Amino acid sequence: MWAPDIYEGSPTPVTAFLSIAPKISISANISRVSIYGALAAMAQTKVKRLLAHSSIGHVGYIRTGFSCGTIEGIQSLLIGIFIYALMTIDAFAIVLALRQTRVKYIADLGALAKTNPISAITFSITMFSYAGIPPLAGFCSKFYLFFAALGCGAYFLAPVGVVTSVIGRWAAGRLPRVSKFWVPKAVLRAPDT
Repeated sequence: MWAPDIYEGSPTPVTAFLSIAPKISISANISRVSIYGALAAMAQTKVKRLLAHSSIGHVGYIRTGFSCGTIEGIQSLLIGIFIYALMTIDAFAIVLALRQTRVKYIADLGALAKTNPISAITFSITMFSYAGIPPLAGFCSKFYLFFAALGCGAYFLAPVGVVTSVIGRWAAGRLPRVSKFWVPKAVLRAPDT
Protein backbone atom coordinates (compact mmCIF):
# COMPACT_ATOMS: atom_id res chain seq x y z
CA MET A 1 0.00 0.00 0.00
CA TRP A 2 2.93 2.35 0.61
CA ALA A 3 4.61 1.81 -2.77
CA PRO A 4 2.62 4.47 -4.71
CA ASP A 5 3.42 7.11 -2.05
CA ILE A 6 7.13 6.23 -2.05
CA TYR A 7 7.27 6.25 -5.85
CA GLU A 8 5.52 9.60 -6.00
CA GLY A 9 7.65 11.31 -3.37
CA SER A 10 11.06 9.89 -4.33
CA PRO A 11 13.47 11.11 -6.99
CA THR A 12 13.15 9.21 -10.27
CA PRO A 13 16.45 7.28 -9.96
CA VAL A 14 15.41 6.01 -6.52
CA THR A 15 11.99 5.06 -7.86
CA ALA A 16 13.61 3.17 -10.73
CA PHE A 17 15.87 1.33 -8.30
CA LEU A 18 12.96 0.45 -5.98
CA SER A 19 10.92 -0.88 -8.88
CA ILE A 20 13.69 -3.10 -10.31
CA ALA A 21 15.97 -4.23 -7.44
CA PRO A 22 13.43 -6.28 -5.44
CA LYS A 23 12.36 -8.20 -8.53
CA ILE A 24 15.95 -9.04 -9.41
CA SER A 25 16.63 -10.08 -5.82
CA ILE A 26 13.57 -12.32 -5.69
CA SER A 27 14.46 -13.91 -9.02
CA ALA A 28 18.03 -14.59 -7.89
CA ASN A 29 16.96 -16.06 -4.55
CA ILE A 30 14.32 -18.31 -6.10
CA SER A 31 16.72 -19.60 -8.73
CA ARG A 32 19.43 -20.17 -6.10
CA VAL A 33 17.07 -22.19 -3.88
CA SER A 34 15.84 -24.29 -6.79
CA ILE A 35 19.33 -24.95 -8.15
CA TYR A 36 20.71 -25.82 -4.70
CA GLY A 37 17.90 -28.32 -4.03
CA ALA A 38 18.26 -29.99 -7.41
CA LEU A 39 22.05 -30.29 -7.41
CA ALA A 40 22.31 -31.40 -3.78
CA ALA A 41 19.67 -34.09 -4.33
CA MET A 42 21.83 -35.70 -7.02
CA ALA A 43 24.55 -36.62 -4.51
CA GLN A 44 22.33 -38.14 -1.84
CA THR A 45 22.43 -41.82 -0.90
CA LYS A 46 19.81 -41.73 1.86
CA VAL A 47 16.10 -41.69 1.09
CA LYS A 48 15.08 -39.04 3.64
CA ARG A 49 17.95 -36.73 2.67
CA LEU A 50 16.93 -36.99 -0.97
CA LEU A 51 13.36 -36.09 -0.03
CA ALA A 52 14.65 -33.16 2.04
CA HIS A 53 16.66 -31.71 -0.85
CA SER A 54 13.72 -32.28 -3.15
CA SER A 55 11.56 -30.24 -0.79
CA ILE A 56 14.11 -27.40 -0.94
CA GLY A 57 13.72 -27.37 -4.72
CA HIS A 58 9.95 -27.43 -4.43
CA VAL A 59 10.05 -24.37 -2.19
CA GLY A 60 11.77 -22.57 -5.06
CA TYR A 61 9.07 -23.68 -7.49
CA ILE A 62 6.29 -22.56 -5.15
CA ARG A 63 7.99 -19.21 -4.52
CA THR A 64 7.88 -18.67 -8.26
CA GLY A 65 4.10 -18.37 -8.03
CA PHE A 66 4.41 -16.05 -5.06
CA SER A 67 6.88 -13.77 -6.82
CA CYS A 68 4.43 -13.11 -9.66
CA GLY A 69 2.07 -11.11 -7.47
CA THR A 70 -0.84 -11.89 -9.79
CA ILE A 71 -4.02 -13.88 -9.33
CA GLU A 72 -2.60 -16.60 -11.61
CA GLY A 73 0.58 -16.66 -9.54
CA ILE A 74 -1.31 -17.07 -6.27
CA GLN A 75 -3.56 -19.74 -7.80
CA SER A 76 -0.53 -21.65 -9.07
CA LEU A 77 1.09 -21.27 -5.65
CA LEU A 78 -1.95 -22.72 -3.87
CA ILE A 79 -2.25 -25.59 -6.35
CA GLY A 80 1.49 -26.24 -6.04
CA ILE A 81 1.35 -26.33 -2.23
CA PHE A 82 -1.65 -28.68 -2.26
CA ILE A 83 -0.09 -31.10 -4.76
CA TYR A 84 3.29 -30.96 -3.01
CA ALA A 85 1.66 -31.70 0.35
CA LEU A 86 -0.12 -34.74 -1.08
CA MET A 87 3.07 -36.06 -2.73
CA THR A 88 5.07 -35.55 0.47
CA ILE A 89 2.50 -37.24 2.67
CA ASP A 90 2.46 -40.20 0.29
CA ALA A 91 6.27 -40.45 0.06
CA PHE A 92 6.77 -40.33 3.82
CA ALA A 93 3.87 -42.72 4.44
CA ILE A 94 5.66 -45.27 2.26
CA VAL A 95 9.01 -44.63 3.95
CA LEU A 96 7.26 -45.05 7.30
CA ALA A 97 5.62 -48.30 6.15
CA LEU A 98 9.03 -49.60 5.05
CA ARG A 99 10.72 -48.83 8.37
CA GLN A 100 10.22 -52.45 9.48
CA THR A 101 12.59 -53.46 6.69
CA ARG A 102 15.00 -50.71 7.85
CA VAL A 103 15.03 -48.79 4.59
CA LYS A 104 17.48 -45.95 5.11
CA TYR A 105 19.63 -45.81 1.99
CA ILE A 106 18.46 -45.66 -1.60
CA ALA A 107 20.25 -48.96 -2.19
CA ASP A 108 18.02 -50.52 0.50
CA LEU A 109 15.09 -50.10 -1.87
CA GLY A 110 16.58 -52.77 -4.12
CA ALA A 111 14.15 -55.48 -5.13
CA LEU A 112 11.24 -53.69 -3.43
CA ALA A 113 9.11 -54.67 -6.42
CA LYS A 114 9.58 -58.33 -5.51
CA THR A 115 9.08 -58.00 -1.77
CA ASN A 116 6.32 -55.37 -1.71
CA PRO A 117 5.01 -54.61 -5.23
CA ILE A 118 2.17 -52.33 -4.10
CA SER A 119 4.59 -50.10 -2.18
CA ALA A 120 7.02 -50.14 -5.10
CA ILE A 121 4.34 -49.03 -7.59
CA THR A 122 2.94 -46.37 -5.25
CA PHE A 123 6.41 -45.07 -4.40
CA SER A 124 7.38 -45.02 -8.08
CA ILE A 125 4.29 -43.05 -9.08
CA THR A 126 4.87 -40.60 -6.22
CA MET A 127 8.51 -40.05 -7.13
CA PHE A 128 7.69 -39.68 -10.83
CA SER A 129 5.16 -37.05 -9.79
CA TYR A 130 7.84 -35.34 -7.66
CA ALA A 131 10.06 -35.35 -10.75
CA GLY A 132 7.35 -33.72 -12.86
CA ILE A 133 6.70 -36.54 -15.32
CA PRO A 134 3.55 -35.89 -17.39
CA PRO A 135 0.60 -36.47 -16.88
CA LEU A 136 1.07 -36.77 -13.12
CA ALA A 137 0.07 -34.08 -10.64
CA GLY A 138 3.63 -32.86 -10.06
CA PHE A 139 3.97 -32.03 -13.75
CA CYS A 140 0.67 -30.14 -13.76
CA SER A 141 1.76 -28.17 -10.69
CA LYS A 142 5.13 -27.18 -12.18
CA PHE A 143 3.56 -26.40 -15.55
CA TYR A 144 1.04 -24.07 -13.95
CA LEU A 145 3.75 -22.37 -11.84
CA PHE A 146 6.05 -21.83 -14.83
CA PHE A 147 3.15 -20.68 -17.01
CA ALA A 148 2.21 -18.11 -14.33
CA ALA A 149 5.85 -16.94 -14.24
CA LEU A 150 5.82 -16.39 -18.00
CA GLY A 151 2.45 -14.64 -17.74
CA CYS A 152 3.75 -12.10 -15.22
CA GLY A 153 6.91 -11.39 -17.18
CA ALA A 154 9.35 -13.41 -15.03
CA TYR A 155 11.10 -14.72 -18.11
CA PHE A 156 14.19 -15.71 -16.14
CA LEU A 157 12.38 -17.83 -13.53
CA ALA A 158 10.56 -20.15 -15.91
CA PRO A 159 13.68 -21.46 -17.72
CA VAL A 160 15.58 -21.79 -14.43
CA GLY A 161 12.63 -23.75 -13.06
CA VAL A 162 12.57 -26.02 -16.10
CA VAL A 163 16.33 -26.67 -15.88
CA THR A 164 16.22 -27.43 -12.16
CA SER A 165 13.19 -29.62 -12.73
CA VAL A 166 15.13 -31.66 -15.29
CA ILE A 167 18.06 -32.00 -12.85
CA GLY A 168 15.62 -32.97 -10.09
CA ARG A 169 13.98 -35.46 -12.43
CA TRP A 170 17.21 -37.46 -12.49
CA ALA A 171 17.55 -37.40 -8.69
CA ALA A 172 13.92 -38.26 -7.93
CA GLY A 173 13.87 -40.83 -10.73
CA ARG A 174 16.62 -42.83 -9.02
CA LEU A 175 14.27 -44.12 -6.33
CA PRO A 176 11.79 -45.83 -8.67
CA ARG A 177 14.64 -47.27 -10.77
CA VAL A 178 16.32 -48.74 -7.71
CA SER A 179 13.09 -50.05 -6.17
CA LYS A 180 12.04 -51.82 -9.36
CA PHE A 181 15.15 -52.94 -11.17
CA TRP A 182 18.13 -53.11 -8.86
CA VAL A 183 18.76 -56.42 -7.14
CA PRO A 184 20.93 -56.26 -4.04
CA LYS A 185 24.16 -58.25 -4.15
CA ALA A 186 23.23 -60.26 -1.07
CA VAL A 187 20.32 -61.83 -2.98
CA LEU A 188 22.50 -62.93 -5.90
CA ARG A 189 23.90 -66.44 -5.37
CA ALA A 190 26.04 -68.69 -7.46
CA PRO A 191 24.16 -71.63 -8.96
CA ASP A 192 24.49 -74.92 -7.15
CA THR A 193 26.87 -77.35 -8.90
